[in-house]
Amino acid sequence: MACLNTLKQEIRVLEGAFPKTDQLFQVVSASVDELTCRFISKTGKKYDIHANITETYPHSPPVWFAETEDTNVTNAIERLSNTVGKDNHVLQQVKLLLRELTTAFSMEEPPDLEDRLDLVSVPQVINGHDVTDHHEEYEDSEMEEEEEDMEEDIHLEMEDNTSSHAAQKDEDIHPSHMATLDRLKANQRQDYLRGSISGSVQATDRLMKELRDIYRSDSFKKGVYSVELVNDSLYEWNVKLLIVDSDSPLHNDMVQLKEREGMDHILFNFHFKEMYPFEPPFVRVVQPVISGGYVLVGGAICMELLTKQGWSSAYTIEAVIMQIAATLVKGKARIQFSAQKSGKISGSSNQGQYSLARAQQSFKSLVQIHEKNGWFTPPKEDG
Repeated sequence: MACLNTLKQEIRVLEGAFPKTDQLFQVVSASVDELTCRFISKTGKKYDIHANITETYPHSPPVWFAETEDTNVTNAIERLSNTVGKDNHVLQQVKLLLRELTTAFSMEEPPDLEDRLDLVSVPQVINGHDVTDHHEEYEDSEMEEEEEDMEEDIHLEMEDNTSSHAAQKDEDIHPSHMATLDRLKANQRQDYLRGSISGSVQATDRLMKELRDIYRSDSFKKGVYSVELVNDSLYEWNVKLLIVDSDSPLHNDMVQLKEREGMDHILFNFHFKEMYPFEPPFVRVVQPVISGGYVLVGGAICMELLTKQGWSSAYTIEAVIMQIAATLVKGKARIQFSAQKSGKISGSSNQGQYSLARAQQSFKSLVQIHEKNGWFTPPKEDG
């Protein structure tokens, strides 16, 4: 990450400009890789908004997401992903975010906003040296060249500053999973250097965070489900659901499936697009063939949560997995053993049963129907 010292300065300015006592906007927590802010509307409602600062910062802006479905907030956040140049910097991002939010909520922005977030006006001291005049890092090409030469040292400095925090968070991740995360991170770095980045920075960074959180989760460690990246891509996951409600018919079917065919799971395929987390993943059942449980022709799943209108960027992938498991049980899903005999799974499709193309088509039809007629929520006694 370039401009690390400038980033540290900006974080200090932010914390000073918007303390936790501010009545409009608060910096709840801040570090060189994560930022959490809180916006307070005129009705007193609080909105927590998060930013992940990636390794490509400030060439790419931070990745913002919120714990709300309020379109005033989500639209404001989405606009931040289209910035370039100086506007990618944290101070400018917060400035733009606050202006978007105050406009959306018909509120006045702080009259001293420019002064509060003026990096130049705040004396900055690093390692005992006044570096206030170095604000020209924003546009000074010579400084950028120097930063590139010092890139390796900067990464080491970042690791020193966050090593204890990272170690505490990652110590419970299995070494094999840590190796996967490290490999993905190295691959992303190489893609960036080659100029061949796939997807988007915001999606890649969020998916890395989701995968890391899954590796830490109790449900994952207890074997409720497992995750495998297809061709080492963050944008396509195979998720195996291994455990469902033991009182459900589906659980009994899974026991039989293991006895008959040696298969101990229901396999789902998750496809993520570059607009994630602002758009949901496309999820389908790959195997076995299932009836009921809101599973459609081709393996698509009938859940409002998985549509653009029902999706929220605050949803985690684990929450989606667990909700799908609950929906299968609630919808009285059953494994069709006769259909299993029509052909074993080859790659990502079940011969004549499930395929990506058929799943996409049935899901598209589903969305069109529900856009006209709304969504039906089964009564609780149906579960």
